Amino acid sequence: MSDTPDSAVHTYTEQHRAAFLDDLVDWLRIPSVSAQPEHAGDVRRSAEWLSAKLTETGFPVTEIWDTPGAPAVYAEWPSGDPDAPTVLVYGHHDVQPAAREDGWDTDPFEPVIRDGRVYGRGAADDKGQVFFHTLGVRAHLAATGRTTPAVNLKLLIEGEEESGSPHFRALVEERADRLAADAVIVSDTGMWDENTPTVCTGMRGLAECEIELHGPEQDIHSGSFGGAVPNPATAVARLVAALHDADGRVAVPGFYDGVTELTDTERALFAELPFDEDAWLRTAKSRAASGEAGYSTLERVWARPTAEVNGIGGGYQGAGSKTIIPSSALVKISFRLVAGQDPAHVQQMVRAWAQARIPAGIRHRISFSPATRPCLTPLDHPALQAVSRAMGRAFGRKILFTREGGSGPAADLQDVLGAPVLFLGISVPSDGWHAPNEKVELDLLFKGVETSAHLWGELAAALR
Repeated sequence: MSDTPDSAVHTYTEQHRAAFLDDLVDWLRIPSVSAQPEHAGDVRRSAEWLSAKLTETGFPVTEIWDTPGAPAVYAEWPSGDPDAPTVLVYGHHDVQPAAREDGWDTDPFEPVIRDGRVYGRGAADDKGQVFFHTLGVRAHLAATGRTTPAVNLKLLIEGEEESGSPHFRALVEERADRLAADAVIVSDTGMWDENTPTVCTGMRGLAECEIELHGPEQDIHSGSFGGAVPNPATAVARLVAALHDADGRVAVPGFYDGVTELTDTERALFAELPFDEDAWLRTAKSRAASGEAGYSTLERVWARPTAEVNGIGGGYQGAGSKTIIPSSALVKISFRLVAGQDPAHVQQMVRAWAQARIPAGIRHRISFSPATRPCLTPLDHPALQAVSRAMGRAFGRKILFTREGGSGPAADLQDVLGAPVLFLGISVPSDGWHAPNEKVELDLLFKGVETSAHLWGELAAALR
């Protein structure tokens, strides 16, 4: 256990609460929207603001790393302990587009503190969750009497996450020596809900596929030629119909190769979460749960690989009828991957599966977007246990575990740096990421500060 006195951390955090919020509000005013070219200067201004604030916090090294797109911010604070482990914190300073007319009650870039919350674009995703580390490290030092952190602390705060991180992996590969770490903390995530603090243990990967089929050189008469030439729309329909078996499993041979299966312990921990499937279905705007047989809804979303048809088309789409055999058809499919799956292998298996089902006389093109690898940290990993203990000290209660069904750049950090990825976030579903009136709960934000303050001592002890 760390020697950080919990009460001293809490006292320091409360004493600096007002100044911290003033700074956060100042940062939130910068409309660092990476997806909109007219805000490129604001994204750079956001990076410069954060770099200056990290220097003010005490980081002896702060740098702005340019990319072909938006800049990232890097900082490091070496520990005075010669055998201290190295920890890298990841987050992002860019935000989603937002405008008052989207449904905001107030200007999204004029933050408002009301009813124990900060409203503003980026309050939860991700400026608030990045910024709590600045007060957290200062509380860590104040409570322990240290002059440097208990770990060699590094920060990498990306500027293009909300634009799909197009240059992130290349940046990590280029700067791998500077970013080398024994563990990575991702603070771009959340908890189950306001009353259930949780730690995420992993994210799924992603492989996206588009299959184009071409038959006749043009649309042709279905009476004159139907039943005598191959129809690309029918071929696409047959591909989609063959994608899953009767139990909801993906029917591509080799798709499940290497999958890390859920343990009984993980399934029991998922079952402890206060999951209301009816409420979840209402959020999903769906009438029934469905998926792979033998797994719960949470297990399907978090820990099982999937194949989903994202779009399908071909032929006449207008009103009435047009009796043709269309010249082309296409389908877009996304595959969510779990730990143990290799995206390159999955792409190879999907390509072979599709090609074997395309009839003679149909030309085809199968293309894949750049893949995202899955990441998972085992429950018994010392670094994950350190995160859980730090969070438990801040919240004063048992910490449960979740996973993320989505995908993100965290897997690139694990893949390139070879370090375990741990997720530390205090955002909750009601915070409204990407939506109007995004907010962060102040009580939870300062629990994040206290967790961060406890974390460095916990990791120093766990990783030695």
